[in-house]
Amino acid sequence: MSFLNRQALYLRPDPARVIVRPFRPATEPRDLNPVDITRANHIVDRVLALDPEAAASQLADVLENFQGRHRNLLKTFEARADDMEEAFSLHDAFTQVQRQLAGAYFLHEYSFESSALFNPSIVAHPDQSGAPPGGRRFILSLRAVGEGHVSSLTFRSGSIAADGGVRVDPTARLASIPNVKSRITGPNGDSVEINFAPDTDLSERVIFPVTDSQSNGIEDARFVEFDDGERRTFYATYTAYSGKGIRSELLETRDFISFRMTPLTGPAARNKGMALFPRKIDGRYAMIARQDNENLYLIYSDDLYAWGEGVAILKPQFPWEFVQIGNCGSPVELDEGWLLLTHGVGPVRKYSIGAVLLDKTDPSKVLARSREPLVRPEPSEREGYVPNVVYTCGALRHNDQIILPYAVSDTFSNFATIKIAELLQTMRS
Repeated sequence: MSFLNRQALYLRPDPARVIVRPFRPATEPRDLNPVDITRANHIVDRVLALDPEAAASQLADVLENFQGRHRNLLKTFEARADDMEEAFSLHDAFTQVQRQLAGAYFLHEYSFESSALFNPSIVAHPDQSGAPPGGRRFILSLRAVGEGHVSSLTFRSGSIAADGGVRVDPTARLASIPNVKSRITGPNGDSVEINFAPDTDLSERVIFPVTDSQSNGIEDARFVEFDDGERRTFYATYTAYSGKGIRSELLETRDFISFRMTPLTGPAARNKGMALFPRKIDGRYAMIARQDNENLYLIYSDDLYAWGEGVAILKPQFPWEFVQIGNCGSPVELDEGWLLLTHGVGPVRKYSIGAVLLDKTDPSKVLARSREPLVRPEPSEREGYVPNVVYTCGALRHNDQIILPYAVSDTFSNFATIKIAELLQTMRS
């Protein structure tokens, strides 16, 4: 399509990027007991049996191998020892070297994006200093997948030139997971507050699962910059996957350093693919969601964390979306209405990206709709972990263009730019 320009800006998974995460000695089969305290105590016994010189030598060897791959490694070892107090408390007092060395035995490296880096979402950066003339800085979120198909959330920063050209900043060599500041267990699960060290690079920050509901993945975050008239907050709806079930949860931040993660409640939250409007409509929060695995619904709520039944506003209409449709991120506000990017699933489960224009005051009214996909898998984009898929979790308006990051075959990500005026001319009323 003449109004769409694909950019050769490929973001591919990098297996060299690793985090350290807890290693839990377990019985077999693993799902019977998450931690085998007897095995953990055997490991501690072996560490304590080392003479002081051997323990110090072993700790030095560990640091020589891993120090350059992680920040504050000794502090991480000590924090892990604190977490394992159930095993450590059964032993006599430890020296600092013994405690640090024992902590190291209960950690392992995890290559969090070794398999895939996909389903991106984009918002304006809260700090616009250093933006190019006539351009702006942005933050890109991506779903990273590693061993065992565990998904986490990672970030990149970049800039958009006045003409729509996109540049992504270099990725930090290190990666780190946040500290858990607080955890509140409620009837719907855990709500947690997490934070990163302020001196870490944005691309270093990895939000890895921290609750039972997220234990097998934090998937497909749809970020939006929300304006309540007084302050700016970045929200992201995402799918929490426990390995047995899914549900929608909400991530919120103002600075991408401190975050709060909260389960959503209500019938709509039992499904995935929820996307929040960037402002209230008639004094109420509004969400686009798919409640029946086939159609798109508009839902209103007075409570940001509780979402009931909605009204179906979009159903599959064209052959490329006959199987199902879903949203591709939060609606983008234009003068003409709300531009909602959608995905459609067609023959042989081929995923494509389309667009819908909704009325600005009453988004239940569909003003126009793309008859053909805006983005469909090109021959060079058909191969990957899941073939024949292009997908996005959110776009950004910049001047007269839409900046569209999109994923290719659930493997890597790229960018396209779309001229708004020409797009609207092609959409069918």
